Amino acid sequence: MEGSLALVHLVTRGVEWAGIAVILAGGLLSFAGFARSVLTGAREGAYRTLRSSLGRSILLGLELLVAADIINTVAVEPTLRSLAVLAGIVAIRTFLSWSLEVEMEGRWPWQGPLASRGPDR
Repeated sequence: MEGSLALVHLVTRGVEWAGIAVILAGGLLSFAGFARSVLTGAREGAYRTLRSSLGRSILLGLELLVAADIINTVAVEPTLRSLAVLAGIVAIRTFLSWSLEVEMEGRWPWQGPLASRGPDR
């Protein structure tokens, strides 16, 4: 039992590090693409592309971090207190994800694409 908990803890840490790596790598690649666009004179839409790609990287990283929290809570510490902490973490990260989605897309996730909505909406 002790060995399996150590393995689950190791897997959890691996998923957490993967989430951090995705955020960092995505940020670096987003800024590199932005710099390239600005330096080559393709400034039209460069900022919007930066925000979109950076936001997607953050969203993917947050999803991996939530997965690590779920693994840790379910497999390592299945107590009511750890479940309450997980619920709080998931709620905060879900709010952040939705905020980023609204910021990137300019609409709520459950709304259709802007082009398909009529002028009365």
